[in-house]
Amino acid sequence: MSGLEIRAVARRGGFTLDLDLRLGGGATGVFGPSGSGKSTLLHAIAGLLPSELMRVAVDGEVLVDLAAGILPPAHGRRVGLVFQDHRLFPHLSVQGNLRYGMVPGGSVELEEVVDLLELGDLLDRLPRECSGGQRQRVAIGRALLAAPRVLLLDEPLSSLDRGLKLQVLPFLRRVQERFRLPTLMVSHDLSDLLALTDELLLMDGGRAAAQGDLSTIAADQTAVELLAGSGLSFSLPGHMVRRDETGLGWVALAGRGSAAPADPAASEVACGDVTAEVGDEVEVILGPADIVLAVPPMDARLSLTNHLAGTVERVTRTEARCLVQVDCGLEAPVLAEVTERAVERLALTPGAPVVALFKAQATRARGLGAARTAPPR
Repeated sequence: MSGLEIRAVARRGGFTLDLDLRLGGGATGVFGPSGSGKSTLLHAIAGLLPSELMRVAVDGEVLVDLAAGILPPAHGRRVGLVFQDHRLFPHLSVQGNLRYGMVPGGSVELEEVVDLLELGDLLDRLPRECSGGQRQRVAIGRALLAAPRVLLLDEPLSSLDRGLKLQVLPFLRRVQERFRLPTLMVSHDLSDLLALTDELLLMDGGRAAAQGDLSTIAADQTAVELLAGSGLSFSLPGHMVRRDETGLGWVALAGRGSAAPADPAASEVACGDVTAEVGDEVEVILGPADIVLAVPPMDARLSLTNHLAGTVERVTRTEARCLVQVDCGLEAPVLAEVTERAVERLALTPGAPVVALFKAQATRARGLGAARTAPPR
């Protein structure tokens, strides 16, 4: 089977990790409540935590299998691990740190990594002479030069402020596009995972609670409460069409399939926080708590800038709130968090027409690079 296979049983103190996973060949985002075992999973795979049972295979090639006696030391597991605190050698230059991770005869060249991560001007600097974002790029480069079959990212953005995080995100995307490594990325910020990964793994108590894309996980009623405690957000793909005189960025959201929407203007939303240029592909990031639902017909004289018409697909109830999944004809569903009272008052049942409203200033658009094709306007 193509992709990444993991079987792990490990214990740390009174905590037990017990997972049997088959993941795709791309990037998987690992998230869940504090203490759910996210970092423990990565450390066990990397050989930094004693395991009672461990099997890791990439595209059928076994890297570790305790039962079969295949037990390479941590440095020989062909696993690249990037920590949130960089862990560079303070006495070595950037170039020295990069070379430390190199595998003789490895398939990844130093010059390629330096160029990809734009480290050329930093090679002679010591880590203390670099910014946090630069140090994290060096740590990513060192992991790549170990020629790994699996890349593990343990909260790689959590130690960075927002400005530095936005600097590092494009480099992580470059790494994914260039090397196509099976990747596990742990983060407490679900919006970061949505921007960088292909599928999600929700963990709880050392076990897999749910796996798949966000809409699949959100449809699992037992997972919704865990989602709510994990900083739930969702993304809508599209492309940046213009900036207006107020500084807002306008994004044309991608319709389902290749067909252009009947009314392109109806799929445009304004974003107050934009890191993209006109023409770029973007992901619009929203939180379900920022979505207001209304039932048409409605008064158009509202202070909320963005209106998306759709129909209710599903209502998932928890003890405190309800998660309403709305089909607006886009590539991804819109998720709104409302009260049980609102569900009853608005008669939010599958198939019911609704309008999703949200403020421009509550909306973020993250650039993904130049659009390959611009949808018709």
